[in-house]
Amino acid sequence: MLSNKGFKTALAALMLSTSLTAYADEPIIMHIATAGPPGHVQNSVVFPTWGKWIEDATEGRVQIKLEYGLGDQGSFFTLVEDGVADAAWSFHGYVPGRFRLTKMAELPGLGVNAEAASAAYWEVYQQYFAKAGEHDGVELMGLFTHGPGQIFSKQEINSLADLQGKKIRLGGGIQQDIGERLGVTPVAAPGPKVYELMQQGIVDGVFMPAASEKDFRLAEVAPNLTLLPGGLYLGSFAIIANEEFLDKLSAKDRQAVMAVSGAQLSILAGQAWDQSDKNGIAAAQQNQVAIKQVGDDSPLALDYWKLTAGMDQNWIDSVSDPDVNAAEALNRFRESAQRYQSQQGGSAAR
Repeated sequence: MLSNKGFKTALAALMLSTSLTAYADEPIIMHIATAGPPGHVQNSVVFPTWGKWIEDATEGRVQIKLEYGLGDQGSFFTLVEDGVADAAWSFHGYVPGRFRLTKMAELPGLGVNAEAASAAYWEVYQQYFAKAGEHDGVELMGLFTHGPGQIFSKQEINSLADLQGKKIRLGGGIQQDIGERLGVTPVAAPGPKVYELMQQGIVDGVFMPAASEKDFRLAEVAPNLTLLPGGLYLGSFAIIANEEFLDKLSAKDRQAVMAVSGAQLSILAGQAWDQSDKNGIAAAQQNQVAIKQVGDDSPLALDYWKLTAGMDQNWIDSVSDPDVNAAEALNRFRESAQRYQSQQGGSAAR
C-alpha cells in the first residue's frame, strides 16, 4: 500500500502526464494574416480549403486561423518575415522594387484563365526564378494570378481615349506600366479600399478582375464594366509562410503541409478566382451594371494590343541583372499556360 507521501508523488506524476498529454494533443495553429471581407474568395474558399487539406494531412495536428486587421497587404511580407503572422497572402505589386520577376505573370496577351496561369506560374517560377531569391526570408507556399483585369468605370468606355486623364485606381505591378501608356491619372490604394474610392468619387474607375463586382461590391458603385478579350493584364499573388513556424513543426507535419501547398495550392487559388469572376459577372447583371463585351477585332481591343506592344521586351530588359533567362522563362510560361488550358478543355483568348 502506498504511503501518503507516495500517493501524493504518484498523483503528481499522473497529473503531469495528463497535462503533457493534453498539451501534446493541442493543435498547432497557423495564424494567417488576411485582407478583404470574410466573403472574399480568398477568405471563403481558398484558405478554408487549404486549411482542410492541412488538417487532414497532419491528422488534426496543424490547423489554420484567419487573422483580420493586421495591416494592409503591402506590409504582409514583413509581418510574416518578422513572425507577427505565421502566413499571409499578398499582391506583389504592393511592394514596388522588391518583386520584378513576378511581373512576368501579369503581362498582357497571355489569353488564359487564372487556373491555367497559376499552374504554369508555379512551375516556371520554380524552374527559372526561385534561385534569384526575391522571396528570401519567407517560405513560398503558392503563387497564383487573379483572372483577367478589366475596366470598372463611372462612364461608358468606347475607346482608349475615354481613359486619358481619368483618375484610375492602380494596384501596382504591371498595372502601373499600363496606366502610363493609357495616360490615366494613377491613384494608389489596396483592393479593400476601392469601394470607398468609387463611392466617394475619388476615382473615375479601377482596373480589377470581374470577381470584384461581388468580392468588393463594385457592382453597387461602378455602373460600367468593360470586358476586353483576355483582359488588360493578370495580377500576381503569393501565399507565404514564416520559416520559423514551419521549423517548429515535426518533420512529418512539415512535409505534410508542404505536400498540400505548392502546385496544388496555386491551382486551387486559380480555380477559385475563376469561379469568383463568374460570380462577379452574375452580381453585375443583378445590379444592372452596363456590361460591354469587347470583341477581338473591335477598335478598342486592337488599339490596346498596339498600345501594349513592346511590354514583353521592356520587362525582359528590366530584369537583365538577375542570373535568369527571362525571355526563355516567359516563352515557357505562355506555352505551359496555354497547354494547360487546352488540356482542361478551354480555349485561349487573345
